Amino acid sequence: MIRLQQLFLLVSALFLFSLSTLQAQEEKNEVVQESKKEKKDSVVVKSNFSGLVGLTTNGLSIIPTFALNAPAYNFLLSVSKNKFSFDPDIRMTLDGRKGSMVFWFRYKAVENKKYSLGVGAHPAFNIQTREILDPGTRQLSEISQLRRFIAAEINQGYQVSKNLRVGIYYLKGFGLQGDAVKSSHFLTLNSTISNIKLGGGTSIQFTPQVYYLKLDKEDGIFYTHTVSLSKKNLPFLLQSTINKNIKTNITGGDRFQWNVTLFYSFNRKYGRNIGEDINRIEDQITDF
Repeated sequence: MIRLQQLFLLVSALFLFSLSTLQAQEEKNEVVQESKKEKKDSVVVKSNFSGLVGLTTNGLSIIPTFALNAPAYNFLLSVSKNKFSFDPDIRMTLDGRKGSMVFWFRYKAVENKKYSLGVGAHPAFNIQTREILDPGTRQLSEISQLRRFIAAEINQGYQVSKNLRVGIYYLKGFGLQGDAVKSSHFLTLNSTISNIKLGGGTSIQFTPQVYYLKLDKEDGIFYTHTVSLSKKNLPFLLQSTINKNIKTNITGGDRFQWNVTLFYSFNRKYGRNIGEDINRIEDQITDF
């Protein structure tokens, strides 16, 4: 496992260096182009409210090793203005007894046609069921227990071509109680193959990734991918995710996970020039 971990981190570091070099060149080109287009009093402030609301056969976390192992609903929302965004991520079983609530605060440090770099942090609340001994009846009772976490992320990507994007993502988490994971590392190499036309306005998107996960002293390497099916002018998205371990000693991490999810999507954009009232300029379906 140590050799696999070292190889994975080495590949990630080389990938990061390559992206940084490409980004530097792209930034020079962007600065030249933007300076030519810049005009006084034409600075645009952009706001956006978007999201996905869905039902799934199995609630999976942003780290797909973790699952609710039950049907669930998802609320993935985003409120953004310029480079800042607030992104609540709520995933709960239908009876509300298990799930998670993550409240992301994100900043897009670099964003151009080819390269993007974002950072973020969040408080999170995880709800799981556990059995306790009722002191009155002396019998076991099942309760829902809330655990608290905080985490920070770095996310970068490079647009290789119109339909292909590659990226690297790192998430560092901290548990705030004694009966759960205290420290976690989540590092992924990912890609997105998008807008594959199937005819009739239908398209498919494929998002494979390999990731390394470390939970305190346990770790593992996993493969996961998500397939998304959408149709132009319809606000619905059909999505399926699978997760399979490559090698792991994480307790419960060897379990194969999968789901099918139906999402309703929306995306409302707003904008204004400096000195003007905010006006809604677009109300459209998110382009997946």
